[in-house]
Amino acid sequence: MSKRVFLFFISFQVFLTAISQEKLLTAGMKITTSSRIKKSIYKLDAPVDTSQSVVLIEGNNITVDFNTAEMKGSNGTINPDEFFGVAVIIRNCKNVTIKNLKARSYKIALLARNVEKLTLENCDFSYNYRQHLNSTQEKEDVSDWLSHHRNENDEWLRYGAAMYLKDCNNFIVRNCKVTGGQNALMIMRCNDGLIVNNDFSFNSGIGIGMYRSNRNRIIYNRLIFNIRGYSDGVYNRGQDSAGILVYEQSNDNIFYRNIATHGGDGFFLWAGQTTMDTGEGGCNDNVIYGNDFSYASNNGIEATFSRNKIVNNRMIECDYGVWAGYSYQTIFGKNYFQDNRTAIAIEHGQENKLFFNSFQKNKMSVRLWANKKQPAGWGYAAKRDTRSRDYVLYNNLLYNCNNTYDIKLTDNIKICDLIQECKDSFLPDSSVTNFTRSCKTMPQFKSEDTSVYLPRIKNYKDSFRKFPKYDGRKNIMITEWGPYDFRSPIIWNTNPTDTSSIMKFNLIGPKGKWQIKNIKGVKNISASSGTFPANITAEKTKGERTDILIELEYTGSAITTVFGEKISAGKPYKFQFRKFFQPIDWEVLFYSLDTTYHNPITTGMLFSMTERKAPFRTEKTNKLDYAWWGGIKETGVQHRQFITSANGSARFLPDNYELSVTWDDAVRVYVDEKLVIDEWNPSRYSFDESPNKKVRLRLGGNHNFRVEHVELGGFATLSLKIKPVE
Repeated sequence: MSKRVFLFFISFQVFLTAISQEKLLTAGMKITTSSRIKKSIYKLDAPVDTSQSVVLIEGNNITVDFNTAEMKGSNGTINPDEFFGVAVIIRNCKNVTIKNLKARSYKIALLARNVEKLTLENCDFSYNYRQHLNSTQEKEDVSDWLSHHRNENDEWLRYGAAMYLKDCNNFIVRNCKVTGGQNALMIMRCNDGLIVNNDFSFNSGIGIGMYRSNRNRIIYNRLIFNIRGYSDGVYNRGQDSAGILVYEQSNDNIFYRNIATHGGDGFFLWAGQTTMDTGEGGCNDNVIYGNDFSYASNNGIEATFSRNKIVNNRMIECDYGVWAGYSYQTIFGKNYFQDNRTAIAIEHGQENKLFFNSFQKNKMSVRLWANKKQPAGWGYAAKRDTRSRDYVLYNNLLYNCNNTYDIKLTDNIKICDLIQECKDSFLPDSSVTNFTRSCKTMPQFKSEDTSVYLPRIKNYKDSFRKFPKYDGRKNIMITEWGPYDFRSPIIWNTNPTDTSSIMKFNLIGPKGKWQIKNIKGVKNISASSGTFPANITAEKTKGERTDILIELEYTGSAITTVFGEKISAGKPYKFQFRKFFQPIDWEVLFYSLDTTYHNPITTGMLFSMTERKAPFRTEKTNKLDYAWWGGIKETGVQHRQFITSANGSARFLPDNYELSVTWDDAVRVYVDEKLVIDEWNPSRYSFDESPNKKVRLRLGGNHNFRVEHVELGGFATLSLKIKPVE
């Protein structure tokens, strides 16, 4: 036997041995030693209880190579908001590596607790849980707002996550991918970690989120289009989505060379409730350097109640380039701001320095101010100096701007900037004291003002290379499942709030052809077929209700659908535009309420049997869609607590319908005197969110509706929608 044949024989035997030792995944499987999984697609539902999982990993010094095996959960469901369970749990381990795993259709793909030196690499956790969004192009629905302010008891898990790490120090997350989900990577009490060369893009919540996590390095990641709550030219709320989220006493982290464009916020830092209550701590001494946070619907960077270095970042076409309320001793250096409504806005800041920044074509370059009073009983304001004071603005370039500065109620500010082609009409009023606009009195800058420690990483991929061009917020198109990802065809209405009869559409998608197959509710379409991209118009047909359908067929390149399904090239694929509005003739009555005398929540009765009330306001409308901040003001009286009673009627075409209601604080909905939604206990909803509930009904002919709503104080909303079931 020749040496070559012998070596081939030995190699083949090793290969056969390795194949024979590959493990099959099974429900309830426990892995305690290094293993290689047999490549396959495993349809394995997880327990609903997130303390359990399909696969449990416990062991020290082990590597589990999943060999690109794919775990698929929630096999009896289609919609991502119904996904449940955990694919993989890793707990109480040291030196564990998980690689080459795919997991989709779970509430949480991978959950790790108390793991020292955990490495996750080359994993794909796309298309897991995400909420069904209720906002439309025409109007925001406040039930879509997120709230990350508490996570002491893993409250973040209610939103699901591709990866959730808790108490995992010295971890590495490298070369992983998450798209088509809600939250990609969320870490809780995780220190000294490395998050590098990941692609967490086109998700409807958070790219990377951290809570009480310190000394981590977040570098060279692509975190684009992590957003909700945006309709171009209509509203740009963001609803607390972000490329990067940093909350509650997270300190000494480095964020370097990340692309986090087209987010709700690009970077969202908040000191945390501990600081709000005590005035102590914060998210301090983080370095945000060399990142791109452009095209955020809200803020490129929001960094509040904390001390940080924000250097050499890029913010273009955001609402605010930087919002830094109550920031102190923070460096803003060498950043680039262009086409923002306001480039830098700081309320109640102290001892901040702005130097060598470039401001171009912003409507307002720098805004600094304070309020005359702070809210009573607020711990932070009671224990901290919250004056706006002690600013240095040095060698910033303000070019081609509408306004240079807007400064109010600020003490001791020195400005030495270069201003070119700006309408520099700023003159401080009497609320600005100790103001100097001269370069002669500038303080001496120290080396530590500009010095930044930057990490050295071997074998990295620069996230800015070969980056696809999505310039402009116009490319943010939020569907009912999150941001459009340009991987499948879409028909997009570009004038959603136009009251004229003409509707305008963009047809966007991969290379291919489109053809209209079916229409309803429109006529005189400008074209019935063509190639991508394209623009068409259509005329609405007049009628009692709005019921528009434009159904199209695509043929062309291979595509990936919004749910992650792959459609091969040349195979026809149907997509559509749908818009429905059923007017209901409502009479809405608003009544004053004082729960010290009568509480409808505890009694179950809308009104006390011993009192007779007249409404303080009466309205007639064809839809229920309200939001109030601090109550309703009527004839000089502010009704912070109130009752809403709405009665309506409408004629429906026979069909299956979905009725949904968003409310705060309590609501009951009746259809033909039958109670269909009973949410009369506000204590069921402990988060700072306005809930939404949906029910399905069979309707046809005339129907009567009654809505009872109670507001106990604070923010209030009441919104009811009805649409056919797809």
